[in-house]
Amino acid sequence: MEKVSFIGLGAMGGAMARNVQRGGFTLGVYNRSPERAEPFRADGAAVYASASEAARASEAVVIMVTDPPALEAVLTGEDGLLAGLAGKGAGSGGDSTLVVNMSTVSPAATLAAAERVRAAGARFVDAPVSGTVKPAQDGTLVVLAGGEAADLDAAEPLLQTMGKAVVRCGPVGQATRLKLVLNLMLGGMMQCLAEGLSLADSQGIDGKAVLQALAGGPMGAGLYQMKGDMMLDGRFAKQFPVDLMFKDLNLVLETAGQAHLPLPMTAAVRESFSAARGLGYGEEDMAAVIKVLRRLHTG
Repeated sequence: MEKVSFIGLGAMGGAMARNVQRGGFTLGVYNRSPERAEPFRADGAAVYASASEAARASEAVVIMVTDPPALEAVLTGEDGLLAGLAGKGAGSGGDSTLVVNMSTVSPAATLAAAERVRAAGARFVDAPVSGTVKPAQDGTLVVLAGGEAADLDAAEPLLQTMGKAVVRCGPVGQATRLKLVLNLMLGGMMQCLAEGLSLADSQGIDGKAVLQALAGGPMGAGLYQMKGDMMLDGRFAKQFPVDLMFKDLNLVLETAGQAHLPLPMTAAVRESFSAARGLGYGEEDMAAVIKVLRRLHTG
């Protein structure tokens, strides 16, 4: 497998596509906003006019888009990925096109996409990632991978260009489910850090002392140090924006609801991120959730 198309060139996808190219694959790209693809053309990548064209030209297609509606838009229509796959004709086993969806969507959307891709004669791997823009740039994401063992074997060299670890999760759908578990915990950690720093500030405690104490004890986490510094310094340039965390927490609660599982803390955290969006912080980094508490405290 040499020719790879990458669909979705946002902050994460663009960085990941660069690492695919650096990893020695022949890269082609498609983005629904064409201007994002032009820098790749300048660096020798093929730029396709549609997802269908990208599918026809490639042995593997990586999708990294925002949400279930964006995935649906990439897949469907006469210029969609499915049309391009069907136009190639059905391959057999390792000869068929490999589609790797790295977007964070619902389990239902993942399973539906897999079924339609397979019906078009291609293979499917479910591979969302844990990590934000900086790890995407550095190629140090953790890739969560679900699919048939042979398909995961075929995808692994490609996935390794983007991540420091590939965690095999089982069949298609399980990687998406694990990603939602991780983002549930991530949202909770962000809210906990924001509340802890806010309480410390109300008591005259230096926030830097809080972070130092965290680093030296059992709650030490790189996330707390990085996002804590952002909160204390008032730097909220997005790496993982509030809007995406809100979207992911909605997916978590939808999935839990289908399992009749109550998640009261996660529901409360989702509402905190909803408040951040309502106050106009949706495009800022998720660390901006602390700004909700500051607004409530100071009026």
